[in-house]
Amino acid sequence: MAGRINDDDVKAVRDAVPIDSVVSEYLQLKNAGGGNLKGLCPFHDEKSPSFQVSPSKGLFHCFGCQEGGDTLAFVMKIDHLTFSETVERLAAKAGITLRYEEGGYNPSHQRGERIRLIEAHQAAAKFYVEQLDGPEAEIGRKFLAERGFDQAAAAHFGVGYSPAGWDHLTRYLRGKGFSDKELITSGLSQDGRRGPIDRFRGRLMWPISDTAGEIVGFGARKLRDDDNGPKYLNTPETPVYKKSQVLYGIDLAKKDIAKASRAVVVEGYTDVMACHLAGVTTAIATCGTAFGNDHIKILRRLLMDNGSARVIFTFDGDAAGQKAALRAFEDDQKFAAETYIAIAPDNMDPCDLRLVKGDDAVRDLVEPRTPLFEFALRQIVGRYDLETPAGRAAALDEAAPVVAKIKTSSVQREVAVQLAGLVGILDQEYVVHRVHQLAQWARGRGGDGGGRQGNGSKQTRPGGRHQNVAPVSIAPSGPALNLRSPAHRTERELLKLALQKPALVSPAFDAYGSDEFTAPPYAAVRECIAEAGGAEQGVAEPRDYLAAVLDATPHDSVRKLVTELAVEVFHGKSIDETYAGMQLVQVRLRAVDRRIADVNSSLARLGSQVAPDHLAAAQNEVWVLQQYAQALRSHGTDAL
Repeated sequence: MAGRINDDDVKAVRDAVPIDSVVSEYLQLKNAGGGNLKGLCPFHDEKSPSFQVSPSKGLFHCFGCQEGGDTLAFVMKIDHLTFSETVERLAAKAGITLRYEEGGYNPSHQRGERIRLIEAHQAAAKFYVEQLDGPEAEIGRKFLAERGFDQAAAAHFGVGYSPAGWDHLTRYLRGKGFSDKELITSGLSQDGRRGPIDRFRGRLMWPISDTAGEIVGFGARKLRDDDNGPKYLNTPETPVYKKSQVLYGIDLAKKDIAKASRAVVVEGYTDVMACHLAGVTTAIATCGTAFGNDHIKILRRLLMDNGSARVIFTFDGDAAGQKAALRAFEDDQKFAAETYIAIAPDNMDPCDLRLVKGDDAVRDLVEPRTPLFEFALRQIVGRYDLETPAGRAAALDEAAPVVAKIKTSSVQREVAVQLAGLVGILDQEYVVHRVHQLAQWARGRGGDGGGRQGNGSKQTRPGGRHQNVAPVSIAPSGPALNLRSPAHRTERELLKLALQKPALVSPAFDAYGSDEFTAPPYAAVRECIAEAGGAEQGVAEPRDYLAAVLDATPHDSVRKLVTELAVEVFHGKSIDETYAGMQLVQVRLRAVDRRIADVNSSLARLGSQVAPDHLAAAQNEVWVLQQYAQALRSHGTDAL
């Protein structure tokens, strides 16, 4: 049985790997103010960034879907890893050797499945690269040379060669300690008559990495005529490889995609190589499948969907390429970026274009010129005889529903006007009205015509104005958090101070009871802070404080609220002792006023039935509380 990872080692891993460096491997982060960073959430679809990272606290939180936690929680969630697998991966990144309790450490038995499969792919990639230098791989080196790729280019992209024998790689990986089960599960080997054999044989090999740069699969190109397999053979679906969720070259291109707010989508491995070598370092390609929703999600997180973001598709100009372009246009509205299509002269792909006309031609190719919607509409309209009324009507019938899918009304109108020109209909308003009617009809049938807002409630964005009501489903049960409520807003600010800047509210905060927080979720957070030693502990042990609060949370809902409060920006302009004092006083003052109201209400209900001694005690309590409230109003924190 796998040993338990030593607690001190887990803490060392948490401290050694900055959360912003880990998160930025998956999405682009920008300054959010207050020392925080923001980006598009990788856990749900959104158009504006509500995902925040606090490097100083080692936490993340999404204000849209409420996911939150530390570095380990992020990696576990995004890569679907177990806790042990996550610690092992990050430990390897940080160069930390882990100690295992309950027995000795045996890597072949105790490392998680995903880690083992990744290690198998890394070993296979090294093996393939070494084989490319051998005599048998001459045909592979010739293939690369004929396409303009020298030895340095092959090394840069990790291109290798799989020997033509039955089990060269399988025997090699067995020698590295991998089991037959692991080799089959990884997709590197497959079942043969007498045991596992190599899946890839006698082919040129491209390693396929995920966004984090870990090799998860391979693309293999046929080289010999006697190879009866497909031209390209990819890794099958495995626990680490999902073809709809990987983009070839994303590990090399992601930084430049984020920096330039531009991505170039090409069709093959050699096209990616050609583009990068020509200076177009934002090129990526799908791996044996159409460009789809999951690919869009990957790019959107890197592009951040800002106004200048662009996605350029370089489909071939043949019928298959045109079909691919139309399919891409179907998903166009899932980008906030502008989308374009680039088709080279003579329908050449980027690899051939570089061979024939050089690097400059490749760079010129991807300078966006034709918007994807215009290309798609031209393809549709081009199938009809526009010289006849019937032909123009038929073209409009097919093209108008496509334009009606555009969600932004101003863009929809603009494209409808252009459609009128393409079809040759002089009455532009007729076409605009027709498209508008189709859009309304689609929405009436439940189509996503207007851009849905999740569950219909607006979220309160950190640092922004409060909008309507921001419901948060947090146990224990109670009324939803209403951030237009002054009490809830002040309680929230005070808890944020206690978590983020405990020195400003300590030691006064630790004297506050959970009953002074009117919202049950906030009362639960207050209890967690108390269990962790209070704000005073945050001053004494700032590195371990938040982790202790999180450990004290009774369940995920409270844990998510803690991470949310720990990364949310403050609403005040100057977060200092004066600001902290205002929150302390307001929370206490409202608690005092509530107690006065409760006592008076109780006396009013009892009326003449109240016992004299009870009446005197109650009246005395009210008098004391009123004096305390007056002192709080007059002297602020000095009266606490």
